[in-house]
Amino acid sequence: MTFYQAAGNEIELFQAAANNGLPVLIKGPTGCGKTRFVRFMAEKLGRPVYTVACHDDLTAADLVGRHLIGPDGTYWQDGPLTRAVREGGICYLDEVVEARKDTTVVLHPLADDRRELPIERTGEVLKAAPGFMLVVSYNPGYQSLLKGMKPSTRQRFVSMSFDYPDAGTEQTIVIEESGCDRELAEQLVNLARSVRNLKDHDLEEAASTRLLIHTAHLIRAGVPITEACRAGMIEPLSDDEATVSALMEVVYAVFGKSDEGQ
Repeated sequence: MTFYQAAGNEIELFQAAANNGLPVLIKGPTGCGKTRFVRFMAEKLGRPVYTVACHDDLTAADLVGRHLIGPDGTYWQDGPLTRAVREGGICYLDEVVEARKDTTVVLHPLADDRRELPIERTGEVLKAAPGFMLVVSYNPGYQSLLKGMKPSTRQRFVSMSFDYPDAGTEQTIVIEESGCDRELAEQLVNLARSVRNLKDHDLEEAASTRLLIHTAHLIRAGVPITEACRAGMIEPLSDDEATVSALMEVVYAVFGKSDEGQ
């Protein structure tokens, strides 16, 4: 079973939406647990989950399906959205605002009381099987006027806002996922919170829980602490050497410049 540490009533809210066939929108920063939560809930509900990482080149055919040519001629192959609709599974579209608007329009009849998927290329109108659930997520920090979700789309969903967990919860997650001890988890969480509080550096993203887990794995594998922090947490946050150097000063403030006592 996928490990997930609840931060509020998100499990009950998702369960209620699932029981009533309602689509769910999850908003939150990168690495705060959105994808893990969906995977956890799919296992809890006993439903298959089809995850699609959305991007600029994603087409409706990538979601719905397309005709392919095989040894016996042309045949139709369902896309992940269609498979979820047929099987009563969960279709999870990660970073949905990255997809083109002409692609996401296929979601509309599935996200209202029709719960159907018109497949234009085959002429089929597919009614969603019981258990089908549409879940989408995005990072509000990446939104722009061109890539924001249209109100007509957003208002079809039950919306949930995620954020980085509180310190105690985040320590538990790091320990559970990496196998590190509580002292190291506490230090890494303190480091992440210090980095997140920095407002005067041009960081596109804050230090995510995922980066803490990566860093803990490196340290447990024998990488010196400051090197592990640089590779696992600091370098992924910025390509600017001055910014990296400034963030490394925060690492030194937490762990010291030497790795004595590692």
